[in-house]
Amino acid sequence: MRFSALISVLRSVGPVVIGISLGFTLSLLSVNWTDEACYLDGEEGEDVTLAQDGLLKGARKPNSISIINDVDSEEDFEPRIVPYNQVQQSAPKKVFRAKYISTELGMRERLFVGVLTSKNTISTLGVAVNRTISHHFDAVVFFTGMRNRKVPHGMFVVCHGDERLIWNMFQTIKYVLDHYINEYDWFYFVQDDAYTEADRIKDLVEHLSMDRELYMGRPEEFIGGEMEGRYCYGGFGYLLSRTLLLRLQPFLENCRNDILSARPDEWLGRCIIDYTSINCVGDYEGLHYHHYELGKNSDPAKEQSDQLKNALTVHPVSDPEQMYRLHRFFAEIELQKTYDDIAKLQAEIKNVSVVAFEGNRSSQWPVGINPPFEPKSRFEVLKWEYFTEKDIYSCTDGSPKCELRGIDRVDVADVIDVALGELNKKYKPVLHLKKQQLINGYRRFDPIRGMEYTLDLQLEVVNQKGHSRSITKRVHLVRPLSRIEIIPMPYVTEATRVHVIVPLTVQERDHVKRLLEVFASNAFEMSENAILTFLFIYDPVEAQQVNQNDIFAEVKSQINAYEHKYPTVKIPWISVKTETPSQIKFMDIISKKHPVDTLFFLANVNTNVHAEFLNRCRMNSINNWQVFFPIHFQDYNPDVAYRSAERPTTIDLVKDAGHFDRWSFEEACFYNSDYMATRTRMVADVQENEEILENLDIYDMFVKYSGLHVFRAIEPALHQQYRQQPCNPRLSEEIYHRCVQSNLEGLGSRSQLAMLLFEQEQGNST
Repeated sequence: MRFSALISVLRSVGPVVIGISLGFTLSLLSVNWTDEACYLDGEEGEDVTLAQDGLLKGARKPNSISIINDVDSEEDFEPRIVPYNQVQQSAPKKVFRAKYISTELGMRERLFVGVLTSKNTISTLGVAVNRTISHHFDAVVFFTGMRNRKVPHGMFVVCHGDERLIWNMFQTIKYVLDHYINEYDWFYFVQDDAYTEADRIKDLVEHLSMDRELYMGRPEEFIGGEMEGRYCYGGFGYLLSRTLLLRLQPFLENCRNDILSARPDEWLGRCIIDYTSINCVGDYEGLHYHHYELGKNSDPAKEQSDQLKNALTVHPVSDPEQMYRLHRFFAEIELQKTYDDIAKLQAEIKNVSVVAFEGNRSSQWPVGINPPFEPKSRFEVLKWEYFTEKDIYSCTDGSPKCELRGIDRVDVADVIDVALGELNKKYKPVLHLKKQQLINGYRRFDPIRGMEYTLDLQLEVVNQKGHSRSITKRVHLVRPLSRIEIIPMPYVTEATRVHVIVPLTVQERDHVKRLLEVFASNAFEMSENAILTFLFIYDPVEAQQVNQNDIFAEVKSQINAYEHKYPTVKIPWISVKTETPSQIKFMDIISKKHPVDTLFFLANVNTNVHAEFLNRCRMNSINNWQVFFPIHFQDYNPDVAYRSAERPTTIDLVKDAGHFDRWSFEEACFYNSDYMATRTRMVADVQENEEILENLDIYDMFVKYSGLHVFRAIEPALHQQYRQQPCNPRLSEEIYHRCVQSNLEGLGSRSQLAMLLFEQEQGNST
């Protein structure tokens, strides 16, 4: 009983006792039992411990320190005033930013190519090397001792001024270190009597890490065998890493002074081995520097060696012709490899398309070509053109049938030949097919994939036994839009002054008033950088009476009025006398009166010149590169277009209001220097036939005699009112036909003319 009573008491008191004991234990554990130094008077440098002063011994908490003479210390405290001095900001340093982001980020090109040539071979083998590899690499520099007076065109040549081979090699490495070491990761040096397969060298470099110290080529033992290590034989070229060249740079002068050698490649190898302990290697991390030694007078096309087919470099090459044969040999190998890769990809696409949702229908034909255009409405449906071997049933002039000629005839013949060749490739040697005739032909241009053809061919099929029969076969072909090329264009600016030239005959005098009004509002008042020049054309009789009765007196008075209205404007005019007006004859006179860098716009008296078009004239006319012939928008005859409606004050560019006159070649933008150069090429033909100046216009002259791009396009900002232009029968038949055709098509649209004829027939019948 007593024991149970004791247990019951402990049950009630036990947790309390345990809690008090635990709390006391934890408080003892948190006490700092070491003596600490304190600053009693707030002064530094007096290390006083509480235990030594007898104030407090044993355990204490840091925040329980009692300080003697606390009141006195507060009275002795003196505040210290810290003066505020304003920080003077120094002028900010100008931040240097590199011109190119690649420079700022330390980005470098992959491969530099240096070609070691000589005075005797730079015009032969050097030119051949440049033509075969220069378009594959970012930089190809030719290094030579002494160069000819005339450097071949398109080659960057560095001349060291000395024919000593070792000196030239030293200067070459030094030049590269001074000018290109921070721009490229790898440096490839080769002699001009070696052919380099450019794409394979680039592919090799792409698999090499740029931080490796690598000396790669065909390893060769040193002459005599006295020195350990191997150098790279220069005939097959060698690769040097940027890291290796930077490590070699401090010792380059030592190599020049201390190392004696008869061969430049051996000298460079000894220099690299002596100061970097790097030997030439032909294999590195599974990559091989393949090379091939070409026999004397050997033909690459007859070589069957796999070593040649896999070679990166071929040496020695005796003459440029052999260099070009090698280039053709390797180009054919790479082309066939590309065709094989395409066939492999097409087969993979077909295999994958089997498991697609739509099965084989998901792979478009031809494999790899964009799918056909899908029209969203009936107005977007592409039109098929029907043709035979002689005729086409879709003509540019709207006729239902016309003769197949020119580039269209060549196109059809080429498509038929390709179709026949593909059929024979498919069925040989079991069958041989011969064309008998084209029954039906259809073609359409798909802006997404190219020109599509469907041909119904009547063929003669001959089997291996010689038996033949006639069959009809339908084939489908596509000429894809694959040869897309971005043409680099020279820089042009919109600040160029445009000289607007307006030839004027007596029949066109009445239109000058409107021309001046439009030009004044669009150019004079807007301070447009353009000069208006009139060319007054007199016939011989009118020229004799110019003092008594000037047919252009009223026009000249209008010019004077505008010059008086706009004091800063001058409107020059030139008078010429001729029986047969000709653009070339006029421009001969005008060209001599202007500098060679003058930009001309040859206009018409009915042309409405706007600032928007003048800017396009500046941008599309490029000196020594391109001339521009805009196609203006011509209004229809208002009596036809608006016979039963009110004529609008402003005419929009819609099909019922007018059309782009593709028969007009009067407007042209070109530079005077281009005109003079083209005119010079005509001299020989003009001496044989002076009538050529009247038979040709400016457009025909540039097309026939210049090597410039002749750019012709519709120009919405070039607008002309309707006019029945006079056609001079003295000019050439082609120019006269253009003029007549322009007048006919300018009457009205086909629907308007048809409606007019219909109404006339109805009126006559009633």
